[in-house]
Amino acid sequence: MARLQQTRFHRSIDRAWERLERWATNPWRRLSLQLIVLLECFVIGTQAGAITGVVDALDPLMALLAVALIELAIRLRAGLIRNPEARLRLALLDMARIGLLYGLLIEGFKLL
Repeated sequence: MARLQQTRFHRSIDRAWERLERWATNPWRRLSLQLIVLLECFVIGTQAGAITGVVDALDPLMALLAVALIELAIRLRAGLIRNPEARLRLALLDMARIGLLYGLLIEGFKLL
């Protein structure tokens, strides 16, 4: 398989996570980034629940997708716990999981 050319754009994308971690060394920035991820995933969970609530045919599919996403996040979390350099990734993954689950639960309670 042919290797892709290493352009400046590719190198910039490769270093994007390092720049984000360096930017988030400030505790307030880290907290704001976690809050943004939490709220975005909450909105995604609420919208997914609302859409499947309106279209009755998608309920089992959305439930399967939600369980698969949360299970994948749990399995990724196990690998991130062992890596002390991945604290930001672990925190963002946890916030995404909590936001998605909370959004789905709130939408489920609205439909009761």
